Amino acid sequence: MDKKLLIKRLLIGCAWVISLGGLVVLMSFIESKKSSVVCTAVKVNTGSEFFIDKQEVDQILQTSSHTLIGQKLENINIQDLENKLKANPFIEFAKVYYEMNGVLRVDVSQRQPILRVMNHYDMDFYIDQHGLKIPLSSNFTAKVLVANGYIDELFANHVDSLHTQLAKDLFRTADFIRKDSLWDAQIAQIYVNNDHEIELIPRVGTQRILIGNADSLQVKLNNLLAFYKQVLPQVGWDKYSKINIKYTNQVIGIKNELTKVDSLKAIAIKRDSLKMKKDTSQIKM
Repeated sequence: MDKKLLIKRLLIGCAWVISLGGLVVLMSFIESKKSSVVCTAVKVNTGSEFFIDKQEVDQILQTSSHTLIGQKLENINIQDLENKLKANPFIEFAKVYYEMNGVLRVDVSQRQPILRVMNHYDMDFYIDQHGLKIPLSSNFTAKVLVANGYIDELFANHVDSLHTQLAKDLFRTADFIRKDSLWDAQIAQIYVNNDHEIELIPRVGTQRILIGNADSLQVKLNNLLAFYKQVLPQVGWDKYSKINIKYTNQVIGIKNELTKVDSLKAIAIKRDSLKMKKDTSQIKM
C-alpha cells in the first residue's frame, strides 16, 4: 500500500477518535451540568391560533403549582410533558426542551380549522387542515366556512378521522376554496341538500351553485367563472336560482321562477293602485 495513503488514513482515523472522545467528554460535561441545574422558568410559545393560550398550557404543565420550577432538570420527564400536551385536542404538535441556564422551553403548534360542520343531528365540530374532526372551543371561534344541511357524519367529541365520503368531499371542497383567493372571497357557505349533493352559496347573487361532489373542482369552478363573466352580465345576477356545474362539461342555469312571480305580483299591485287612485279622484269630483 502507498505510504502516503496509509499515513492519510491513519490521520483520518486519529481525527475520528479525537472527535468521538471530545463528544463523549462534552456529553459527560452536559450530564454533569444538568444534574446540578434546576428549572428556573417555563417559557411557552403557543403559535398563532387562539384555541389554547399560555395560561391553559401552564395548567396542563402545572407550572402554577411549582411542580417544575425548582426541580433539577434531570428529574423532569420531558416526554411525559409532551404527551400531556398532545392529549389536548387543539394541540397538533408539542416540543419541550431545556436550556442550560435552567429555562424550560415549550413550543406548541395548534390545529388549524378550515371548515365548521353543523350536521343533520345538531352536532357541531371543525375539520382541520389535515382532514381531522376536532371539537369547538369555548375560548375562540374560528372564522372559517360553515357547512350545514343533510350531513350524516357523526362526531364523538374527540379528534377523529372522517368516515363518510360526503364529509371527505366537504373537506376537499373547503380546502380547495381556502387555497384560491378568488373563491375564498366569493363563497360564503356550503350546503348539503336532501340528495346529499354539495351546493355553494356565494356572497354575490342569490343563486346556489350545485357542484354535486368534490371531483374535478378546478374544472367545475373554471366553468363557473366563465359563466360569471360571459352570461350573467348579459341576463342579470338574479336570472337564475341555481347554477348546476356538477357535470364537468357543461353549465346549466335554472331560471329563477320566484323572480317572475314577484314581478307579476308587482305589476298587479301597481295596476290595482292606479285603479284605486282613479276611483278615488272620481269620488272627489
